[in-house]
Amino acid sequence: MAGRNGRTVRDLRRANRTAVLQRLYFDGPLSRFELGPATGLSSGSVSNVVADLVADGLVEEAGSVDSDGGRPRTLLRVAPASGHMIGVDVGETRVRVELFDVTLTELARAELPLQQQRYEVEVIVDHIRSGIAEVLAGAGLAPERLLGVGIGVPGIVERTPDRGAVVHGQTIGWDAIPLEALLRTGSPLPDTVPYFIDNGAKTLGQAEMWFGAGRGARNALVVLFGSGVGACLVTPEVEHGRAVEWGHLTVRVRGRRCRCGALGCLEAYAGAESLLARWREEGGRLPEDTDEETALTTMLAAAYPADGAAADPVALAVLEETAEYLGAGLSDLINLFQPERILMGGWAGLQLGSRFLPAVRRHALSYALRHPAEKVTIELGRLGPDAVTVGAAILPLADFFARGGRRPDPDPQSPPPAWHTALQDRAPR
Repeated sequence: MAGRNGRTVRDLRRANRTAVLQRLYFDGPLSRFELGPATGLSSGSVSNVVADLVADGLVEEAGSVDSDGGRPRTLLRVAPASGHMIGVDVGETRVRVELFDVTLTELARAELPLQQQRYEVEVIVDHIRSGIAEVLAGAGLAPERLLGVGIGVPGIVERTPDRGAVVHGQTIGWDAIPLEALLRTGSPLPDTVPYFIDNGAKTLGQAEMWFGAGRGARNALVVLFGSGVGACLVTPEVEHGRAVEWGHLTVRVRGRRCRCGALGCLEAYAGAESLLARWREEGGRLPEDTDEETALTTMLAAAYPADGAAADPVALAVLEETAEYLGAGLSDLINLFQPERILMGGWAGLQLGSRFLPAVRRHALSYALRHPAEKVTIELGRLGPDAVTVGAAILPLADFFARGGRRPDPDPQSPPPAWHTALQDRAPR
C-alpha cells in the first residue's frame, strides 16, 4: 500500500534499515538510545529495526557503556562477517583484486601484471576472473556470499539494458567494450552476484569521500593522477560522485597529441606518461624495459637526489612545467564547480607527493578566480595506492546499504520457481 508520497510500507522499512545501518557503520558502535537522534527515528522504530537487523545477522552487540543512573546501555555495530565484497582496480601496470569484509578489512589480494600497459580486452577479462577466483580460494569464501564485485576502469562507462556496463576507453583502445557481459561468460561467480563497473576516478573519489580526506565535505573534487589524469565530482546533487573527463580538456591549441588522438589535451602535458616522454625528449635517461612507476621513481631521484648531488635541471624543469599545467587544469575545475576541497590521488600523484603539491597549489590558485580560490583547499588523498580498489569495493556495499541490508531481488525476467507454476496450474479458471 502506497502513501500520498508514493512510498509503500516496504519502502519505509527499507529506508529505516538503511538509516540505522549507515549510522552504525560510520559512527558506531552506538546504543539504541543514541541511534534515535542520530537517525531521526522514534525509539520504537529503532528497537524494531535493530531487532530485524540482529535477526538477519547484520548487526551484533559490541560491549556496553554506563548510563546516567540506569542500566548499562548495549552498544551495537555492523557485523564484519555479514557480507563480503571484491574490489578491482584495472591500473596502468597491473590488475589488482582485493577481497574485503563489510568493514573493508582486506582478507585476500591478487596482483596480476600487465605487459607494457597492454590493455587487450581478453587479457584484462582473464586477469579479473583469475584474481576473483584466487582471492576467494585464499580466504576460503563461497562465491555466493559476495554482495558484489566493484571494478574501476579507465574510460567512460555506459549502462545498457541488454549488455550491462559498456566501457568506452578511447585512450586505451577500447571502443564500446561490453565488459560486464564478457565477465559473465565463464565467470567463477553465480548470476546472483552483481558487477558494479565504473570509472577509476569515481571509485577513487568514493573511497576518499567515505574514509579519506573528503569526509565531511559537501562539494569536493578528487583527482586521479596516474599515466593520465581524471577527476570525480561530488556535490549534494551527485552524492556518490560523477566521473568527469578532465584530462581531455584542451589546454593548448594545436599542442601535443594526446593518447585519445586529439591535440593539446591536459593529459598530453600533465599525465605521468607525457611527463616521462618530455623528460626523455630533453635528454633524460630512463631505464630500459621498465614500467612507468619505476621510470617516475628514477626521474624523481634525478630531480631531488638524496645524497646531496647536483639535481638534474631538465628533470626539475619538466616537473615544474607539469605542476603548472596541473595547476591550470585545477583552476578550471575551481572556476566551474567551486569545490570546498580538491584531493589528489593516483599512483603518480602519491609518488610525487608533498614535494610536488605546493607548486600545483600555487599555480591553481594563481590561475583561478579569486573568490572560489579563497574557499578551496588542495591536498593529497589519504588512502594510498589501494584507494581505487577500496572505492570499487564500496560500490556493492553502498548498493547493499541502499537496499536496507538486503541482497538484490531475483531477476524478474528469470523463470518463476516450480512451486509458483504449480499453484497457478491448480488455480480455478
